[in-house]
Amino acid sequence: MTRRRMMVVVVGYNSDSYNFDAPDWVGTFIFTTAVFWLCNIFFILLDLTGKPAFLLKYKIQADKNTPLRPGDFSRAAKVALYNQTVVGLPMSVLIFCVMQWRGCSCRPEDMPTFPWSVVEVTIFTLVEEIGFYYSHRMFHHPRIYRFIHKKHHEWTAPIGLVAIYAHPVEHALSNLLPVALGPILLGSHLATAWMFWALALFSTTVAHCGYHLPFLPSPEAHDFHHLKFNQNYGVLGVLDRLHGTDAQFRASLAYQRHFLLMSAVPVTQQIPEPPKKQSISE
Repeated sequence: MTRRRMMVVVVGYNSDSYNFDAPDWVGTFIFTTAVFWLCNIFFILLDLTGKPAFLLKYKIQADKNTPLRPGDFSRAAKVALYNQTVVGLPMSVLIFCVMQWRGCSCRPEDMPTFPWSVVEVTIFTLVEEIGFYYSHRMFHHPRIYRFIHKKHHEWTAPIGLVAIYAHPVEHALSNLLPVALGPILLGSHLATAWMFWALALFSTTVAHCGYHLPFLPSPEAHDFHHLKFNQNYGVLGVLDRLHGTDAQFRASLAYQRHFLLMSAVPVTQQIPEPPKKQSISE
């Protein structure tokens, strides 16, 4: 009996041999670029216009980028586009060459079942956590920080586009490589890789967006990283807990607010700032 297969559309097959070819990585480039900008367009409009105004109450750092200055938006957009093209295209070709060597398939008949794809995506996420945590922490080393990672930290109050606002070396080694390693190691189907890459792009956009919105993953941890610099290097928080690089975060108000918001009441209202202590004059 033929097993049920995922209904995932993968464009760009070589119809003659179904081997990886130029259309495959071109299709992947178009797909990932579209996902990134579709995830960001809502936040771009919100940041630039401040509308709809009722969403501004969910902003984490309410006094920053409200509204976002057009010049700052232009600066972030230019770096994002540069990394997607000048860095992303060559990396796509390289990754596809390695995937082909690894035996990854893009043939429809090799498409895995959905449950197995979920298993693989879970493994990809763990691999990404390892790759991103240690590469990210490496770029924070004092000897190399100012040459590479300092660019990303120009934004102490990030926006969605800042997810790929980075030095080209960092974008290649810390943004792209960790999410490519999982599919390469498992020899996964291209459709499963696409599924994971779309989720990763959505996740990193939300992590940088600066808004703790209802029913979306909490961005408090990574927003705290941009604010405090030396906390929360990872994606999941597992390795931060292991290495103690979240101690300051866990003692903060941001940690108390770090949960999936399931109501329309902002976390800043549910867990407000404690009253400031007033000095007693003699």
